[in-house]
Amino acid sequence: MPHEARFAPTYQNAPYWWRGRATGGPDEAPLPHKTDVVVIGSGYTGLHAAIQTARAGRSTLVIDAEQIGWGCSTRNGGQISTSVKPSYDALCKNYGQRMAQDILREGQASLDFTADFIERHSIQCDFKVTGRFHGAHSARQYEKLAKACDTPNPVLTTDAYPVPKSEQHTELATEFYHGGVVFPKHASVDPGRYHAGLVDLARQNGAQLVPQCMAHAISEEAGTYTLSTAKGVIQAQKVIVATNGYSGTLWPFLQRRIIPIGSYIIATEDLPKDLTDRLFPTDRILSDTRKLVYYYRLSPDRKRVLFGGRVSLRETDPRKSAPILHRDLIRIFPELKDVRIAQSWQGTVGYTFDSLAHAGHQGGIYWAGGYCGSGVGMASYLGHMIGRQAAEDPTARTVFAEIPFRGRPYFRGNPWFLSPSILYYRLVDAFG
Repeated sequence: MPHEARFAPTYQNAPYWWRGRATGGPDEAPLPHKTDVVVIGSGYTGLHAAIQTARAGRSTLVIDAEQIGWGCSTRNGGQISTSVKPSYDALCKNYGQRMAQDILREGQASLDFTADFIERHSIQCDFKVTGRFHGAHSARQYEKLAKACDTPNPVLTTDAYPVPKSEQHTELATEFYHGGVVFPKHASVDPGRYHAGLVDLARQNGAQLVPQCMAHAISEEAGTYTLSTAKGVIQAQKVIVATNGYSGTLWPFLQRRIIPIGSYIIATEDLPKDLTDRLFPTDRILSDTRKLVYYYRLSPDRKRVLFGGRVSLRETDPRKSAPILHRDLIRIFPELKDVRIAQSWQGTVGYTFDSLAHAGHQGGIYWAGGYCGSGVGMASYLGHMIGRQAAEDPTARTVFAEIPFRGRPYFRGNPWFLSPSILYYRLVDAFG
């Protein structure tokens, strides 16, 4: 019999982070016909870029196809890491030692930048350096994690340390994992409140935000860009494309390079304090070594479990994904088998063929994206950098603009290869 999720009477098909709050603000009409900079996309990337261009004195317009902040910036799990998936050895093999070191340093810089930005601007978003527990789903994976901890990182000091299964209860009350490793510098945030803080800062610095204004086409003539949108035509000297997993067909350059992949999350109903304290004795963010990784955490008030991951071969409805996520949640924590789901939602992650974020510009069109599931810190950092670049700051260099950004000849935005890839990864996970 298939697993049936129990839904709370107040169940919502909407992100936990949206509870009781709008995702933007009122429409600021009328739409200007001309502006120095137009930013397409109102997530972390776009807002950080807009803050920089507006501060530099450029008239800045942010448009979004949906409500402000409707996309993954208010749908993610609120986990902040160093944002680089490939290992140092893999980076050296593909890009050489110097660039590999620069990539890792800027990965760390993305975390440091986000923490500093939140503190410097007093954004009230439950930011906390919690550390991450990364669980090993097999004994072999634990051996690899422990060995990596014993191998000095040639670039960064991560302070990571292994936790054997015999001591796992200090991190999680589960027998599901074979131990794991703690990354003490990783952090957590309420992504909805963080986004709201960025909206306020963008407006305070003079940026105009217009929702329900889908960009249909970009054209260029004599150094001036013309955007056709759902609310009219806009002319701009610079365009910042900050659409990531929601890029669609607007700009073929990104369409051929960013792979849109759905990620799904559930939030439980409120749980008793003694239960959450027993199952989650720390405030860590959590993930594991499976290729089809699950990521989870307690809500900032420690009352709910937020549990997310990839659930099916094809994209599906969040109400259909909820029973699958609930099933896997109780595989890790059997005590939660009777807990009801209060919310279930989906966001679209922007992935790349090399598992790295990218940024850059072509003429007066600037862009950043492909955060591969680590977008809170990296989108903030690269949005800030491309905003400075669009404002003609010569010091705004990033190695993520130097990495070759290759697509595939057969790829035009439809990830037809996703189903066989997921089947393969399931087999890899099953054999540890």
